[in-house]
Amino acid sequence: MHWRLFATLAETAGDTEVEVDVDAGATVGDAFDALLETYPALEDEVLDDDGDLYEHVRLLHEGRDPFAEEAGFETALEDGDELALFPPVSGG
Repeated sequence: MHWRLFATLAETAGDTEVEVDVDAGATVGDAFDALLETYPALEDEVLDDDGDLYEHVRLLHEGRDPFAEEAGFETALEDGDELALFPPVSGG
């Protein structure tokens, strides 16, 4: 599964685009777990003390928020889908 990582998350993983292995019929949650298994240093940046995705971290599936528009971590993936993970961004 193809992930695009941004800002500090890309720095932590060492690249802006990474691939992780998931089985056929995988979900967004499966791909997220595979990402953290492959790049464990990301956990501190994206998970809170309860092991939940921080509210300020954005995860997108095919450019959409799976938590608002789909079934969240249970959203089914298809070959060729892209996932993206964004840390909080501020500026002025």
